Amino acid sequence: MKIKAPEPFTFESGKRAVLLLHGFTGNTADVRMLGRFLEKNGYTCHAPQYKGHGVPPEELVQTGPDDWWKDVMDGYEFLKRQGYEEIAVAGLSLGGVFSLKLGYTVPVKGIVPMCAPMYIKSEEVMYEGVIKYARDIKQLEGKSKEQIEKEMNDFEKTPMNTLRSLQQLIADVRDQVDMIYAPLFVVQARHDEMINPDSANIIYDNAESIEKDLKWYEHSGHVITLGEEKEQLHEDILRFLEGLDWAV
Repeated sequence: MKIKAPEPFTFESGKRAVLLLHGFTGNTADVRMLGRFLEKNGYTCHAPQYKGHGVPPEELVQTGPDDWWKDVMDGYEFLKRQGYEEIAVAGLSLGGVFSLKLGYTVPVKGIVPMCAPMYIKSEEVMYEGVIKYARDIKQLEGKSKEQIEKEMNDFEKTPMNTLRSLQQLIADVRDQVDMIYAPLFVVQARHDEMINPDSANIIYDNAESIEKDLKWYEHSGHVITLGEEKEQLHEDILRFLEGLDWAV
């Protein structure tokens, strides 16, 4: 069975633009519902798909943060080329880290990091996540149990240089959070099983933004955009966006 690879999406609506960024081993489906909600409320949304994501895991480990950052910047430039002068950004997990990096790299109207890690996880824990992702993809492809085990044995011998690069990216962004001045809405799930939830406090406390807010979602896990409080999250992000000083 061939699974359909996730793709970038663009939902055109109003003159205000929002760049939506997914997480590590995730894909654009993680932010699609949020994109549709914002589209209905007059915001144009664009979500890039990072290289090596949503495809066989053997391709993922051949890519790294530099590739994904290029995809993020290409997404930003895509909106610029479409004529959107003012762009806000919202990102989940690694996408939240990239949203913060955008905040001190290019002009952004506002930033919404969702469950964005600021603590470096051990390579072992990150490796377990990649192995789970690999196995899930192979099961979705409809491969036999025997075939999956054979491919997983081969996959586990692959060097995971990507993980060390990812740790370095998180450390670099954490060191520069105090260079962020754009309005900021920090989103954090209370029951985040993937990252240290105290990351949210680091972002909130260190950003220099005059307008900033932090909200804890008491019944959510890491992929908050697909969790039981997603409707509340949608409304809260819309309220944040509506409060920004847009020129249009």
